[in-house]
Amino acid sequence: MTSLALPARAVLDPVDGVRTSVEARRWLWPLLLLCISVSAHGTAYSLRWDPAPSVIQQLQGSGELGRQSEAEIDETIETASRKALVGGIAKGVFVMPLTVLALAALLWLCGWLFGVSAHFSKLMTVAAVALLPIALFHFIYAGCALFQHTLTESQALRLVPSNLGMLPGLGPKLQRVLSGVDFFNLWSAALLGLGFSVATGMRRSRALILSAVLYLMYVGVFLVGLPAMGGGAR
Repeated sequence: MTSLALPARAVLDPVDGVRTSVEARRWLWPLLLLCISVSAHGTAYSLRWDPAPSVIQQLQGSGELGRQSEAEIDETIETASRKALVGGIAKGVFVMPLTVLALAALLWLCGWLFGVSAHFSKLMTVAAVALLPIALFHFIYAGCALFQHTLTESQALRLVPSNLGMLPGLGPKLQRVLSGVDFFNLWSAALLGLGFSVATGMRRSRALILSAVLYLMYVGVFLVGLPAMGGGAR
């Protein structure tokens, strides 16, 4: 029970909770909570998502709508729903562990660059604990989604208003930039800095600045750069 209580303590009491988790190298429970939350998010979304509008739009764009029977269109819609369910669960089961591992490796590289070192299990704990606010977001999202009768893709994007990119009247570029001002992501970045300080002995203020720089790089690449290159609106 103590191991299970550590993730909650890290969220509610970041300074002492993160230190206790990192020093004990307890990364398994935070990782499991992250995987379960993301899988719950994907499952809840797939149960409430109405794929018909997006499927019909895709068929219209490809010119296939007029050449398919009603039964074939229904089958395509059902297939899209199943893919959403499988993809949501797979993201929790496979993608999240790889994400934690990649983040721990990035922290190891940062430690090497700044001349500080830590056991990799401690860095794994830092990565897993830092993503607990993200797990909380996914649990909240899953609960909100299950209370909906149906969800469209646009509704799903705004179901949990956690970032400034959801403000009305924003242009696509400004929306992408402001989406980086996200409550759960910033909370996660702060936990990352606190954990890295504990794991490596780096001064706390310096570690928090490092985590802020890493988060700005993440926003620049994944929320601004890549969507702009792909022509996305987000």
